[in-house]
Amino acid sequence: MYRGKFAPTKDIASFFLFVSIFPLAMAGPIERATNLLPQIYNKRTFNYDQAVDGMRQILWGLFKKVVIADNCAVYVNQVFDNYQDQTGSTLLIGAIFFAFQIYGDFSGYSDMAIGIGKLLGFKFLNNFRVPYFSRDIAEFWRRWHISLNTWFRDYLYIPLGGSRGSKLMVVRNTFIIFLVSGFWHGANWTFIAWGAFHAILFLPLILLNQNRKYTDTVAENKLLPSLKELFQMGLTFGLVVIGWVFFRAETIHEALGYLGGIFRKDLFIRPNIINREYSIPIFINLSIMLIFEWILRDKQHGLDLSNIKSHILKFLVYYVLIALLFICGGKAETFIYFQF
Repeated sequence: MYRGKFAPTKDIASFFLFVSIFPLAMAGPIERATNLLPQIYNKRTFNYDQAVDGMRQILWGLFKKVVIADNCAVYVNQVFDNYQDQTGSTLLIGAIFFAFQIYGDFSGYSDMAIGIGKLLGFKFLNNFRVPYFSRDIAEFWRRWHISLNTWFRDYLYIPLGGSRGSKLMVVRNTFIIFLVSGFWHGANWTFIAWGAFHAILFLPLILLNQNRKYTDTVAENKLLPSLKELFQMGLTFGLVVIGWVFFRAETIHEALGYLGGIFRKDLFIRPNIINREYSIPIFINLSIMLIFEWILRDKQHGLDLSNIKSHILKFLVYYVLIALLFICGGKAETFIYFQF
């Protein structure tokens, strides 16, 4: 409003609905007034196709939260609470599981919020676009928590000068963005270290002008990625997992001890699968999630089956996922991002 891009609303009911609309109230996506207020002003009518897609997205969000995140949390908590006694391979599995826990937890919430919005006639902005299929760290941040990252871009990065000016200024602005992002998550040095780590990963891309290289969909119009793309995704995911250790740890000392524990000789021995009967289904369900998200990576969410004509196939998928919610649903865990 200060910049004259949007007029302040004079409708008090619309204002209070905008600031308190319940699907978004706890963890986002962070909606802009420019997108949501016009939808509040306009009359909404029930749209069957939109509502069906909303139900699909809610189901997908539930699957990611209840089946993926909550089950991973049990394993992650046991590993991080006793990391000094674990082998390097076990610590590596714990770190990878946390990467999927936080993704399933937060993107699952976003899917449910967006799906509920569709039932109410609203179109909320997408917040995640398969970030773990990114080919470099810049692409990852264009696909992870999109609403917050674009907020930082528009209200902090660009006012600081953005990509204009010297390389030194661009590097400075990038570090400020990531350090503020870390501090936003909590007043703990682990979050600052997490932000600084990602800023350092950005440096080569900035210096080589490669930070906007990947804006398309990986392996577009192909069933499988190339070996180069597979390597790029694996490397990017590995670096993100290292960053998540700082995010999950209570202290810097714990994070460094955990990472040091990974890179030992026992990294190459069979991991200690804590509670094998409980953990094996996690691998199976993770595979299901990744297969769906890979096949539908260019869609709005991982259960966007609108192009499939067979009703039998679609309902088979729905009922399998619903069954997995009841059979494999983990111990209820509070949403991670509720604390931020």
